[in-house]
Amino acid sequence: MLKLDIKIAVFAGSFDPFTFAHKDIVDRGLCLFDKVVIAVGKNSAKTGVLPFEDRVESIKQVYKNNERIEVEQFNGLTVDFCKRVGANFILRGLRNTNDFLFEQAIAQNNLLLAPTIETYFLACQTGLGHISSTIVRDIWMNQGDISKMVPEEVLFYLKRSK
Repeated sequence: MLKLDIKIAVFAGSFDPFTFAHKDIVDRGLCLFDKVVIAVGKNSAKTGVLPFEDRVESIKQVYKNNERIEVEQFNGLTVDFCKRVGANFILRGLRNTNDFLFEQAIAQNNLLLAPTIETYFLACQTGLGHISSTIVRDIWMNQGDISKMVPEEVLFYLKRSK
């Protein structure tokens, strides 16, 4: 039987770098959606710790054996990207109440722009809520150990780019 109504979610961010907290949201999102598209946004105003192409490639390596995950680059509005890839859902992770307030405002505005695209929030799993890309970047740039914060594939690309 051909399945015509595939549930596709977009998980968008700069992912500089992609962390275990990000991975947790994607992995748990697979229980809700048939496919998750990790959309790596390019922000020309930001200089990242990991080159943009390496961010994309490192995440592809994390999920190289999972056909339900796609990793793509994007610019512009997330809802426009969702339309391009046929996604009716946006997946977002929440670490704390500050994240909720910020993400709620974005979700409400996205609904104004694209009423058929719904945002789903997943709370971070216990033990991962303290991990953010900003903190990981700071630890990395100060020669700290981030091996418990990022997948080994991401760490490989970070070490390579030093």
